[in-house]
Amino acid sequence: MKYELLLPAGDLDRLKFACIYGADAVYIGGYEYSLRANANNFSLEDIKEAVKFAHLLNKKIYVTVNMIFHNEDLEHLDKYLIELDSINIDSFIVSDFAVIEAINRLKLKTPFFISTQKSITNLEAVNFYKSLGAYRVVLARECSREDIKRIKDNTDTEVEVFIHGAMCTSYSGRCVMSNYVTKRDSNRGGCSQVCRFTFNNDTPYEYAFSSKDLNMISYISDMMDMKIESYKVEGRMKSLYYIATVANAYRVIMDKKIDGTLKKDDIKYYQKVLNRCSNRENTAQFYNKSAGVDEQYFSGRQEISNKDFLGLVISYDEKTKEAIVEQRNKFSVGDIIEVFGPNTTLNKFKVKYIINDKNEKVISASHAQEIVKINIPFKVVENDILRVEIS
Repeated sequence: MKYELLLPAGDLDRLKFACIYGADAVYIGGYEYSLRANANNFSLEDIKEAVKFAHLLNKKIYVTVNMIFHNEDLEHLDKYLIELDSINIDSFIVSDFAVIEAINRLKLKTPFFISTQKSITNLEAVNFYKSLGAYRVVLARECSREDIKRIKDNTDTEVEVFIHGAMCTSYSGRCVMSNYVTKRDSNRGGCSQVCRFTFNNDTPYEYAFSSKDLNMISYISDMMDMKIESYKVEGRMKSLYYIATVANAYRVIMDKKIDGTLKKDDIKYYQKVLNRCSNRENTAQFYNKSAGVDEQYFSGRQEISNKDFLGLVISYDEKTKEAIVEQRNKFSVGDIIEVFGPNTTLNKFKVKYIINDKNEKVISASHAQEIVKINIPFKVVENDILRVEIS
């Protein structure tokens, strides 16, 4: 059986890193009809390039057309769907019945599946959307293990589940807090994440409404035993480092599960990696119990961006064992650095020297995105990532 790891991308650079770091498929949004209006998103030309790049690597591209449509939104929908169909994307991700009707009426060759925006939590809903032509459903992030298993055991429709990323305070796609407080429609791509605001209600006490993030690394093996087809990461507005790190972590765990080499220490290590990668706390949310106080933020929180991403390999000379690196955060002589990549086994080394672009030896690489030369005693390749030691 093929288990699909599905990553997000907010632009072409992140899409390429998602592909090379282990995603089997990437979902993206166009300039129109997507639920991440604040992401860079993709023009039709960008989508063509994305499809070309992904298909060369035998990866898939899914395009979101999953906002809630108002009358004025429908004017150019047919044209947009036909253009996407001609680009040979691999699937539409949809939620509104108007889009489903249009795809079926236009007899497009591109298949579609149902977005988490429909909040699917039961078998009857799965079968209903199958009757409309959907080959897959994305289950609501609020589903329990029992919900998922009952659905999976009783349908031949593909099932996709979220495994990592932000949660919605409401059922996904049903929140109107953003509309009420900021007049930005969360169901048409304008969510202002009001749930993450800090409130005090004219009292000395600060409080919030937001959920902690989702992290399913400890339950991937169990979910794969259920034969779930697709494992989805949230985060079209996340950084290149986040995309590469999360893709790599889940790719390693899923591959080890498939080849029978998965150990508890693997899960412990990548749990640490993922905990550091995000600036919010994360839990398994609804999977094994009802979400409660430990899954929510109530009395404020700290979201401190880490500086784990140290650099990106540009090239490597096997004779001199020197790498040209684009620095991303400060590192110094004497630091222990980890390296990982799509084809580079996780390894670490101690920095013996740093040479800047003026051919001067320096103590630290401290200037944003400066190009430096450092020693790495093992082979690395372009686009490998350097990060702080995770212990």
